[in-house]
Amino acid sequence: MSFTSIPILDLAQASDPATKPQFLAELRHALMEVGFLYLKNVGIPDELFKQVIREGKAFFDIPEEEKLKIEMKNAPSFLGYSRLSAEITAGGIDHREQIDLSTEHPLPGPDAPLYDNLLAPNQWPSSSILPNFRETFTEYMNRMGEISISFTSLIAEAIDLPPGAFNKYFDGPGFGGRQNQTQQHKLKIVKYPDVGTLGSGKGNQGVGPHKDSMLSSYLLQASQHRGLQVQNMRGEWIDCPPIDGTLVVAIGQGLEALTQGVCVSTTHRVLSPEAGKGARYSIPFFQGVSGDAEFEDLENVGVGQVKEEIKELRRRVLEENGGRLDDVEFTFRKGGVAKTLGEATLRNRVKSHQDVGEIWYPDILESVRAEQAALARKKSPVVEAVPIVGEGKAVEAH
Repeated sequence: MSFTSIPILDLAQASDPATKPQFLAELRHALMEVGFLYLKNVGIPDELFKQVIREGKAFFDIPEEEKLKIEMKNAPSFLGYSRLSAEITAGGIDHREQIDLSTEHPLPGPDAPLYDNLLAPNQWPSSSILPNFRETFTEYMNRMGEISISFTSLIAEAIDLPPGAFNKYFDGPGFGGRQNQTQQHKLKIVKYPDVGTLGSGKGNQGVGPHKDSMLSSYLLQASQHRGLQVQNMRGEWIDCPPIDGTLVVAIGQGLEALTQGVCVSTTHRVLSPEAGKGARYSIPFFQGVSGDAEFEDLENVGVGQVKEEIKELRRRVLEENGGRLDDVEFTFRKGGVAKTLGEATLRNRVKSHQDVGEIWYPDILESVRAEQAALARKKSPVVEAVPIVGEGKAVEAH
């Protein structure tokens, strides 16, 4: 039977040999049947969570001219401030205001691939206005980077792979990617105004239906508003309301591809708050993957073969539900324009932030718009009969 709620897992259980087997069993269920989970006791102090929320909300109260000084289209990195309704998902306008940050990197050299433009310093709000903002989010992103990579090793164990199975796709000393730099992870601070603030005729799309693109993401729901919804295998939208003390973990398409369809990347969306309810705030963290990773390797080599008995468990889930009805098709595959994850990520950013693309990547934007027009002519829901199918759209949003 398809899920009707999102499971809650206690990460502290993974540290105790007596409770770890039960934790891995619950994680395997969430990976194969839901693609989403709540995670509590992640190891971040409550005071840091509170500070992240305070600083995140405070950003939207600074003067408009200060926000525009760090507007995303100022640089080719897709880091910085985005005005309300500046992003597109599933062909519709997302009614949200946000700032995009990442673990910081120096500007790329002249011989670097074009997608290395995504590796850059952040555009920070002025310390004279938000003196604690930079320090707070730098600490939070660094901590979340460590937590996400550690949790990925638990995902590997849950499906009977070696704990370090995914390490080849991370940058940094001791991993399989670039040894001379740390892995880039990304974070958004997002404000979704209520529909009364938006005005009539704007609809209630906070973020349109989409799947996350890489391995995993970790959402801190920073207000008590509902709005995040997850699509189950019958095509029904299931609420994922805020639960104090938890992060919401979403499985990305990269993880689905690498596990030969065993871990499921689930379509989700955000609805704007009802009129009079005030703005919803969210702070999603997106685990990074080395941009140099090639789709050919991801599909033909990857992390090695997942055991047949594990794949059979996923096949049974599909059979018991009569397949998988999904509003967004699977995009993480070879055979497209992009040959590497970095190229694919850059194209997705241009697709979502076309105002930035017009300034910095006009050739890619032209290609993206032609691709979108072709997809629009044949768009329809897809029923999944096997673990990996189709093509469509992946973005970073919650």
